[in-house]
Amino acid sequence: MQNNILDYLNETVLRTPDKTAFSDGTDSLTFLEIYSQSRAIGFWLHEQGVYRKPVVVFMNKHPKAVTAFLGVITGGCFYIPVDLEMPAMRIELILQNAEAGVMICDSNTIEVAKTLKFSGDIVLYDDICKITVEDEVLKKIHDEALDTDLIYVVFTSGSTGVPKGVAGCHRSAIDYAEQLSEGLRFGEDTIFGNQAPLYFDACMKEIYSTLKFGATTYLIPRDLFLFPLKLVEFLNQYQINTLCWVVSALTMISAFGTFESIVPQYLRMIAFVGEVFPVKQFNKWKKALPEVDYVNLYGPTEGTGVCCYYRVNREFVAGEVMPIGKPFKNTEIFLLNDRNEQVINGEEGEICIRGTCLSHGYYKDMERTKEVFVQNPLNREYPEIIYRTGDVGRYNENGELIFVSRKDSQIKHMGHRIELGEIEVYVNTVEGVDVAGCVYEQQKNKIALYYVGNISEKELAVAIKKSVPRYMVPNTIYKLEKMPYTPNGKIDRKALKDSSGI
Repeated sequence: MQNNILDYLNETVLRTPDKTAFSDGTDSLTFLEIYSQSRAIGFWLHEQGVYRKPVVVFMNKHPKAVTAFLGVITGGCFYIPVDLEMPAMRIELILQNAEAGVMICDSNTIEVAKTLKFSGDIVLYDDICKITVEDEVLKKIHDEALDTDLIYVVFTSGSTGVPKGVAGCHRSAIDYAEQLSEGLRFGEDTIFGNQAPLYFDACMKEIYSTLKFGATTYLIPRDLFLFPLKLVEFLNQYQINTLCWVVSALTMISAFGTFESIVPQYLRMIAFVGEVFPVKQFNKWKKALPEVDYVNLYGPTEGTGVCCYYRVNREFVAGEVMPIGKPFKNTEIFLLNDRNEQVINGEEGEICIRGTCLSHGYYKDMERTKEVFVQNPLNREYPEIIYRTGDVGRYNENGELIFVSRKDSQIKHMGHRIELGEIEVYVNTVEGVDVAGCVYEQQKNKIALYYVGNISEKELAVAIKKSVPRYMVPNTIYKLEKMPYTPNGKIDRKALKDSSGI
């Protein structure tokens, strides 16, 4: 049994040293190259006296960036990923929180790095990835590592606008890789097409599974997600057979008629996460690729990415909501009401998670950690931490877990409790709507709906009134050319509010 995430790489490099591990279609690294270069980086950190400390990796989406992550872990440290895609102000907030002594850059990021408020050492990946190592030094670092030691801090959005650093360790990452790969049936012949930026936890689905099995991951250039036809051509060119994407990336392909011109030829597994998949768009994928195995994933960064899955095994019609299913092995999910009691008979409750998958909490933020990583109220016998997700769920008649909405998107409007997510589900079923998002301004007591599609605002208003109760009808409707998204692929509701001034 592994107790260090690097055990996967150490074992795989012996089996398939010359196989491509990571590629972006232009540059590739084999498992042996990744092994050798990551060990050089780890030894360089040791030589600088950096141990069990944060190391910032500020590099473009590239196989070398993944290798830098592994190099930081090899040195007994933990990595903090940032990217040029991130606003400079956000990067500086992260740097301020991390107080790291080293930042690893590539030739594209180093000049920007020098303009940031960073007092540590800024080094080029290429200058440290091929130095001579002392094997005994790295063996000692590896042998002294605990499975509870940190390996990364990934920063997510905070409700106050200050990023929260979620701290993950070897133990939770290994559990994640083991349960995810079993549930989604990954193997040595898996060829991933990575969509997620490397500064989000979502990329770990591909990274750790590739190391575990000796699979291959293509880090798809982000520009391709603006051109659906070219994106599918990329999938076909490299015979990619497995996707773990956010829903918005998948609907970008199906909503614009791509399947009328080209269809992915090699896909056998499509896992999706991040938003509710509109049934209308999902059915377009199902019609184009009926033999593919489709899996709906759910889980927060605080639970090491995903912890719950539903393998789609039946037909869905407009108006239905796809379940998020059941937890992976070694994870328990239960629902609590406002009295900290477990709900019954299909009642709604807050989704709570317990198990090895939980992260340590928020880096350098004990107060916010204590707010959501709490003692299990169902256990009065011994200390046991659970994570309160802030998500509302319920079980359907088949015993499958259904995501309802965020607690913070529940509103009281016209005397009724309303889930904004419920309105979005209805709107997404309307013919002519590609994607929709709702926001609410409590002071003005208004629900605003934004959508992208080829139906007029007036026509949509008529359709909505036919589908939802009067108290759920949006007060204003805005048609957009393009829906704003956060970097991790979710609808940017703050940007929607800012655009209307509500």
